[in-house]
Amino acid sequence: MSEELNLVADLALILIAAGVFTVISKALKQPLILGYIVAGFIVSPHLGLFPAITSVESVKQWSEIGIIFLLFALGLEFSFKKLLKVGSSALITAGTICLGMLIVGLVTGSALGWSMMESIFLGGLMSMSSTTVIIKAFDDLGLKQKPYAPLIFGTLVVEDLLAVLLMVLLSTLAVSSKFSGGEMIWSLARLAFFLILWFLVGLYVIPIALKKARKYLNDEILLIISIGLCFGMVALANLAGFSSALGAFVMGSILAETVEGERIEHLLTGIKNLFGAIFFVSVGMMIDPAVIGAHWGTILVLAVIAVLGILTFSTTGSLLAGQGLDNSVHVGFSMAQLGEFSFIIASLGCSLGVMRDFIYPVIIAVSVLTTFAAPYMIKAGDPVSRWLQGKLPESVLARINPPAGDSERVSKAENNEWGGLIKSYVIRVVLYSVILLALLIMSRTMLPKLSESLLPFLSSNMRKVVCLGVTLVVMVPFLYGLVVTNGSINTHASKLLKERASNKWPILSLLVLRIMIGIGFILTAITSYFKLGGWGVLIAVLAGLFVIIVAKFSVKHLSGLEKRFLENLNAREEMARKQRPVASSVQEKMSKYDIRTEMLEVSPDFAYIGKPLREMPFRESSGVNIIKIVRGSRGILIPSGNEVVYPHDMLVAVGTPSQLEGFSATLKDNVLPLQEDEKDTDFALVTTQLGADSVLTGKSLREADMRKSGCMIISVLHDGNFITNPGADYRFSEGDTVWIAGDAQSCEWYK
Repeated sequence: MSEELNLVADLALILIAAGVFTVISKALKQPLILGYIVAGFIVSPHLGLFPAITSVESVKQWSEIGIIFLLFALGLEFSFKKLLKVGSSALITAGTICLGMLIVGLVTGSALGWSMMESIFLGGLMSMSSTTVIIKAFDDLGLKQKPYAPLIFGTLVVEDLLAVLLMVLLSTLAVSSKFSGGEMIWSLARLAFFLILWFLVGLYVIPIALKKARKYLNDEILLIISIGLCFGMVALANLAGFSSALGAFVMGSILAETVEGERIEHLLTGIKNLFGAIFFVSVGMMIDPAVIGAHWGTILVLAVIAVLGILTFSTTGSLLAGQGLDNSVHVGFSMAQLGEFSFIIASLGCSLGVMRDFIYPVIIAVSVLTTFAAPYMIKAGDPVSRWLQGKLPESVLARINPPAGDSERVSKAENNEWGGLIKSYVIRVVLYSVILLALLIMSRTMLPKLSESLLPFLSSNMRKVVCLGVTLVVMVPFLYGLVVTNGSINTHASKLLKERASNKWPILSLLVLRIMIGIGFILTAITSYFKLGGWGVLIAVLAGLFVIIVAKFSVKHLSGLEKRFLENLNAREEMARKQRPVASSVQEKMSKYDIRTEMLEVSPDFAYIGKPLREMPFRESSGVNIIKIVRGSRGILIPSGNEVVYPHDMLVAVGTPSQLEGFSATLKDNVLPLQEDEKDTDFALVTTQLGADSVLTGKSLREADMRKSGCMIISVLHDGNFITNPGADYRFSEGDTVWIAGDAQSCEWYK
């Protein structure tokens, strides 16, 4: 069999096994992830029950594609803007987990008799929860809309970013046997630079391109383009030295901000499920019974320590971030397992020769064991949270749960004008500096070669002058954005100047600092092509000031770049605001209080069809309010209690997540059962040729009045002419062949 057919056979075995065991999991009311892992273990070459997988490497490649699609889908659901909303909380939680588990891993490895380097690697790999497992489990269990879900997903993203830094740090330690703070800082700066650059460029270019091509974008083309962009960012991330998962998440986050984001997410569902299944089956295939038998004690110890350690530190980190007891407990129980980055870090240690070979399959077994426990741990969050709420003293609960007035403190902090000024200032400087730095890098790497090929007739110095001129021309609008425009800085500065006249000096110093940064970029551009002496530096500084002053008067219209970027950034929210003004307004004004809206369709079998809202059981059973009824193209805002509900009405309800769950359950539970006399009767299509004594012969279709008996004539063959759906005046003749459709027993009577 050829290699291609071997791959098809492998995929057939994997998917059939996955299908069988997920059906069993569904029947046993277990999460689908467990079915996938069991399927992988059953068909693995280690067990030998089925024909062996012929190309394990190919399966690994398919599973890597599965990780890419899962992270791409996560980015589409959880954009960078959502990450920023939980940014500090996610950073505190992920940092607590990472630091705590590094210490636990170091102590555990030493207790097991492992070397210092093995113990350090153990701490690093034990600090990473599984993004893919949690995404899939939350999807299967329907928990993505829970209030703690954004914090969990944000923490997972921060963990993935920390994993990149951790791999650099551990690699440096393994090679040099000493800590390299400079290397870690450089890696962090490089990661921040590329993330900001990708987001800025992607969010400026991609929405504009999609908007211009919108009339040509059917589902097929949009799916192809989005997957192509995803794989392109994956390749770019690998080229920059980052993980493919990070690249997929970044592109998903960029597309999530476009107006097509929700449509792309819907189109991707089937592909994500397919490759996600292959990934989890491949995880199950990594379980080696021989390794488990030889090191089962170590595996159990590490699994218990990993689950308890991550649970403890993630709960603690979430509490430190001010998320309250309920959210923190759910975060802890949801993240208590090892993830795919654990495999990568373990593989890195083995490849560098600082970890013994048996450790890698042991870590895989620990990860699989904790993955098995993950769905049950997630489900355990609710009862444990309720138990703690009932057992802990009121004084303790008052300290760890955010007070009701917390939002007021937040709003006061946000109203701090100096804080707002510094925030706006730093964001503007960082974003424009990233763009200018990227332009300088592109200039130095691309323009010299391009000038040599296009301008061979010029001298070397003249080509440098041309390259420098092109670089400065391209940089001018961004220098203008960095140094001249103020955006929201002006709003805060004007209020501060009104409060106190002396505030002008620190504000002026911030302006001077921006000018110096802009001049620094101009000097960098010049010195990348020419060497400057003392007077040369002075001339360059004066030239920089001149460029900035000229930019203020000559390229002011180029500030439209910034305006277009902000429009792209907020395009999806603007579209939602126009299409769903009620839901958008509630989300914008009440998000701090966890008040949401949900739109559900009324089933034609709903027991209260035709009755007014006041008789509906919604308030009694769930406590929600119906704030809008969408009926076709009509929208009834704040309907009165006398408003009658009809089939297929869309009811927009407002309430807390628990209230909305009760509302959904009420709509599903109050459905009328189908009565016996309402069930479909047996349908038949009977063909017969009319004789002289037939009940139809000589009658017109109107006179036959067949519909009373539940039948109708579909077609008639008369003298070689085939008549479909004959009219009411058609008169049947002897020898006609008729096709009668309807109730089987009645149709037989007409034969």
